[in-house]
Amino acid sequence: MLTTARRRRATAVATLALAGCALTAVSAVAAPPGDNGDVKIHVEFKPDAEPDNDPHVCSFYLDAFNFDAGEKVHWKIAGQPPSAGGSAEEGDLTLNAGGGGTTDVIALSNGHYKLTWLTDKGHGAGKHKVFWVDCPPGGPGGPGGPNGGPPAGGGGLARGDAFAPVAGAAVGLTAVGGVMWFRLRRRPHGA
Repeated sequence: MLTTARRRRATAVATLALAGCALTAVSAVAAPPGDNGDVKIHVEFKPDAEPDNDPHVCSFYLDAFNFDAGEKVHWKIAGQPPSAGGSAEEGDLTLNAGGGGTTDVIALSNGHYKLTWLTDKGHGAGKHKVFWVDCPPGGPGGPGGPNGGPPAGGGGLARGDAFAPVAGAAVGLTAVGGVMWFRLRRRPHGA
């Protein structure tokens, strides 16, 4: 049975945990309109459904989600040190009924950039992302590295997709062989 002091401590910890959960839920619900949502930078051919950010890109697009329905956005990309300053690209976008939207593909010269994302319903300085544009020689669509060639035999490296069935079979055969070896080794008569 718990002592009185232990019972009080357990009650205090449970109360604090419950209060923390309640306050977290209240702050999420009480966020003013326009200050919600997120914007991500995606490499050119990445599906919209992936909400991760790509801080090193060549050709890219901006992907917005979880904003208020129909928000109007003005975005601006400017050079950041150590790159040359000044405005590199800007545009406007009206988000859909689900609070999402994407820009067209953007291609900038190699360098360090900062995205500023301002919504018509937002309060404050908007959202910001810092990223690098690092294209291979020849710019966007230029010659790629070894993974750009044929899967095998053409001087390039084989892609991981080509090895998946072979690797699976090799692992399976190794596991079965190992089990058989241990079983036979454990029983000298082979049964």
